Formats: sequence, structure tokens, C-alpha cells
Amino acid sequence: MRIATTVFLTDESVRPARLAQELEQRGFAGLYLPEHTHIPVSRDTPAPMGEPLPRQYGRTLDPFVALAQAAAVTEQLGVGTGITLVAQHDPVSLAKRVASLDHLSDGRLTFGIGYGWNVEEAADHNVSWSDRRDLVQDRMALMRALWTPEPTAYQGRFGSVRASLAHPKPARRRSPADPLTGPRTLIGGAAGPKLFAHIAAYADGWMPTGGRGLTEAIPALRRVWEEAGRDPAALEVVPYAVLPSPGKLAHYADLGIEEVVVQLPAAEPGTSGAADGAEILRTLDDYAQYL
Repeated sequence: MRIATTVFLTDESVRPARLAQELEQRGFAGLYLPEHTHIPVSRDTPAPMGEPLPRQYGRTLDPFVALAQAAAVTEQLGVGTGITLVAQHDPVSLAKRVASLDHLSDGRLTFGIGYGWNVEEAADHNVSWSDRRDLVQDRMALMRALWTPEPTAYQGRFGSVRASLAHPKPARRRSPADPLTGPRTLIGGAAGPKLFAHIAAYADGWMPTGGRGLTEAIPALRRVWEEAGRDPAALEVVPYAVLPSPGKLAHYADLGIEEVVVQLPAAEPGTSGAADGAEILRTLDDYAQYL
């Protein structure tokens, strides 16, 4: 089982390049970073992890900039977003950013995507909350038109693009019969028929936060996946932001899971474990038992 990591990197934390080197030296499989462009101070949306919202949510680095730095100083470490809020991006610009990072990392990118939880943040990006899931699917289709080998036009409900010269292309080489052009793409979100239908329609798998309830959820997802005509062997489930234990990882292995993303601490500013990364490095040394 591959053990990757996720952490809130901020303007007050250890730098991405240093953390990436420490991860690769220890043998971890990857680094996934979350995204929030901003957190409106006036917010009616309850934080899913409970209130008050932790400080780091309003201070996150841009994941693509940070992951580019991480990829530049490593050779094998996977880089990933966990998650990109696709509805909050211009899809033409996002397609270029994703393809560039995947190209420069030699195909090491996992494009973790999702729909978000913060209504006020999305509203500032002119996102209609009730449309966000369909908007994400539409924008993914537009981006894939730009990632195809030949110039391809796309006309969707929310946007369109002309047949265009758009390089670089993502590095992943898929079967010609596979319509999912682009890097490995996982969708985050809570289990349910709507999410599973979207995963089967336009992703490579699921990134469930915390990893609870997978014994029941994975068979349900497999049924939807196979009914959509997808290859049963191709489905990927990658539990995200997991606090690991031997029993938990053994359970995931029994479910056929091949990669887990473990949560690293976001050290508070002013402590010994903040900018120098001491607390994170201590946690890495503890988690090394699972490699």
C-alpha cells in the first residue's frame, strides 16, 4: 500500500520544497494539498469539521504553485490536489495549469477535484450553489477538449471552447478507447448516488475524506461504476486525510485499497513546529512505521 500525505501549507508553515524532500527521502508516495482561495469573514456556512474554523483554512498556499515547487526538487514523489475547487476556476486557465504541472512533473500529478463546502467562498466566484456539481462536470469536459491530442471544440451548458492549439498535454498515456483524457482524476465527497454517478461518468475514482464507512460504500460505488460500463479493475479508491493506525490500514488493504493519504499536522504559528517543520517531521518519523 502506498502511503501519501496531506497538510495545510500556509505562509506560516514549512516550505513545500523542504517538506517534499523530506517525504521523498523517507519513502512516502506523495504530497496532496488542499485549496481555498479565501474564506469570507462573514460566513453562514458551518464548517464541516466544526467551529471555529481552523486558522489555516484562510492562509493556504495556492496548491499548484506549491506543488510545482515540490515537484522541482523531487524525482519520484507524487503531487496531488486534495481538492481543487473546479467550479471556482476559469476552465481554460485551469486546463493550462493542470497540464503544465503534470508535464513538468513527468506525469506525477493526481488531480483531486470536488465541489466545495463554503457557500460564501463559491458565491464570490459567481458560482450558483445549486449548479456547482453540473458546473464541475461541464468544466471537466471543456478541459479535456483542450487536453486531447488534436484540436477539439466543446460546447456545454456553462461554457465553450473553440478547437485550439493547447500545449503542453498531460503526460498520462491512456488507451485510445478511454475518453478520460488528462491526469489521474479522483473526486472527493461524501458517499451517495449522485456522487457515485459523477465518479463513474468522468473520473478514475473516489477520494473519501477520513475513510469511514467504506465497507458498505465501495460495493455500492462498484455497482454504479460497472453499470456505467467502466472496467471493474480500473476503479480507484484513495482514502484522504486519514489518521492512520495498523488496524485501519489493514482494513483498507482487505478492501483492495492501494493508496492512502494520511493527515499531517498544521502547526500553530509561534510554536516550535511551525515554520521549521519540526512537528511535521516528528509525525513523518512516526508514520514511517506504515511504509
